[in-house]
Amino acid sequence: MLIPHDTRIALDTVVDLVNTAPENEPPRGDPGGGLAGGSEDGLADIAALYAFAERHLISGVGTLGEKDLATVRDVRARFAEVFAAPDPRAAADLVNRLVAAAGTTPQLTDHDGYDWHVHYFAPDASIADHLAADCGMALAFIIVAGEQERLRRCEAPDCGHAFVDLSRNRSRRYCSSRTCGNRLHVAAYRARRKEAAG
Repeated sequence: MLIPHDTRIALDTVVDLVNTAPENEPPRGDPGGGLAGGSEDGLADIAALYAFAERHLISGVGTLGEKDLATVRDVRARFAEVFAAPDPRAAADLVNRLVAAAGTTPQLTDHDGYDWHVHYFAPDASIADHLAADCGMALAFIIVAGEQERLRRCEAPDCGHAFVDLSRNRSRRYCSSRTCGNRLHVAAYRARRKEAAG
């Protein structure tokens, strides 16, 4: 599946945004290998919102306040609904409402060393509208391509992080093969050894 550079960046951004929600925080491992669930909000305050914007190189952020934090959290919740949508029609309806509310204004731009690409947000858009427009259109690209099933949640029982499965055969099951996938494989291996020894 060929995905343009700017769409890929927007997909990475929307996944990271959805995964900042408290119910999506990864579990913290203890020294004994047990797990304790985390519930911190990755957008707990305005400083965290600034950090998110900086991490994703979101341009034109300006001064952020409590209203920005609240509206970004609302956009985050609506993006989470897209990942949970049962079918493409439901996902499309959710995306349509998001991008319409953001007042999308497509424009070509070539800033910061990137070749020509499309921004879907108005030049003076709030950070919430910026995210809703650009990330919403990236999700629209996936739906239009007939690939809505690539919008997934990690199958690790104690994770649930969102991710976009870009594997050739749509076979990815975990948000990260290094963490969740490896942890479950190790647990299965230990269970088999324990059963064989018992």
